[in-house]
Amino acid sequence: MRALVVVTPKLVVNDPQGNTVQQGLNFLGFTEVSRVRVGKYLELELSEADRTRASSRVEQMCQQLLANHVIEDYRFELEADPAP
Repeated sequence: MRALVVVTPKLVVNDPQGNTVQQGLNFLGFTEVSRVRVGKYLELELSEADRTRASSRVEQMCQQLLANHVIEDYRFELEADPAP
């Protein structure tokens, strides 16, 4: 099973990297971009086959290491292993 995890700064947290990217896009003519949030994307290959247990384990990983719950939000989805 594979977990796809996205970690982003909470909306109330200043995101200077996102602001810089937004300004750069605007400068290049992409004026329709009004806000950018920069985060992290992780792909985790899991040996766990049970979806409920895998979800619980990824939740624990996010809470304990992958995201700083004070300043970041996270979300994830699970994908079954593709057929060989």
